[in-house]
Amino acid sequence: MALTPSNMLPLGTVAPNFELVDAVSERTMTLEELKSDQATVIMFICNHCPYVKHLQSELVNIAEDYIPEGVKFVAISSNDVEEYPEDSPELMQAEAKKWRYPFPYLYDETQAVARSYDAACTPDFYIFDGEMKLVYRGQLDDSRPGNEKPLTGKDMRAALDDLLKGNPISENQTPSQGCNIKWKK
Repeated sequence: MALTPSNMLPLGTVAPNFELVDAVSERTMTLEELKSDQATVIMFICNHCPYVKHLQSELVNIAEDYIPEGVKFVAISSNDVEEYPEDSPELMQAEAKKWRYPFPYLYDETQAVARSYDAACTPDFYIFDGEMKLVYRGQLDDSRPGNEKPLTGKDMRAALDDLLKGNPISENQTPSQGCNIKWKK
């Protein structure tokens, strides 16, 4: 497990479109149908990463807090499932049900979506405004496995609060850190 930071896609980047299968419903979904005219959070996560496991409860809490405000959340797993079978769509479905994800958990089999977002790690977070322009890319908060800092989601919550209130979002954003995306050979 190599600790890997986000690549920090340039702010203002328009969200790349995608069409992926949701591991839970087994339906093909597009960004067009999943996006919000308020805010859309795209999260690259996976099942086996200890950094993702550390913050799963807060991901669910944040989604449950902000979905009523019109924010949409989308989780995507892009790992190579031949090398990392614990990230397979079947186990993604089980993980989503176990944690009661209130958002789709999409499988990026070709890894093209992760590449289009310049995703580097799990977790990797992106917040897009109503025009689907990137306004935040960075960490959930300062908590990491073993560092004893509380899991609050403060960085993501601050960005979402500012966006929903129409306030400028600070460009001083700390990269997320986690396991590198497991790219196919």
